[in-house]
Amino acid sequence: MFSMNKIDYNAKMKEIINFLNTKPRLLLHSCCGPCSSSVLDRIKNYFDITVIYYNPNIYPKEEYVHRKEEQIRLLKELNINFMDCDYNQDDFFKEIKGLEDEKEGGARCNKCFYLRLNKVAQIAQNNGYEYFGTTLTVSPHKNSENINLIGKNLQEKYKINYLFADFKKEDGYLNSIKLAKKYNLYRQDYCGCIFSLEEKKKRI
Repeated sequence: MFSMNKIDYNAKMKEIINFLNTKPRLLLHSCCGPCSSSVLDRIKNYFDITVIYYNPNIYPKEEYVHRKEEQIRLLKELNINFMDCDYNQDDFFKEIKGLEDEKEGGARCNKCFYLRLNKVAQIAQNNGYEYFGTTLTVSPHKNSENINLIGKNLQEKYKINYLFADFKKEDGYLNSIKLAKKYNLYRQDYCGCIFSLEEKKKRI
């Protein structure tokens, strides 16, 4: 249903930044190097950032490792901290059980967003971070409103600040493409899970 009161999450992020009088610790979830590139470029001066790589959805494992290695390489270039997580695809399949036949961008994806952000919020709370967030909204293929609503709910659940954002705005996605070229980053051609890979094959 179309909402007349749609929230401008890009403006909401600017409000958060404008009220900062310190450089708070942010645990930032990232799915890959290219997506994180423009996000980090935009917010690195406002937060003490650690990028966390929790993506049990990515298939196959070789793809997961490749994306993670590229992420680490970028962070070394930018001198930004990295936090790794175990790769356990059972986490993903358990979370999306019953939604295997959903189309890309639907309920299965929302479950996947929740799985990853819930983990990040838990870790952020347990380790004294002031904020948690994600780079996922930089993609034009992902629903920023759904991602931010998940973040809002987890903010209330864990009593930790969520960094509302719509990183695709103000040429965020375009900038990620430019930065990926600058740093010679591998850019994948499917979201990550086995279902998105199968959908890609159908389009070929």
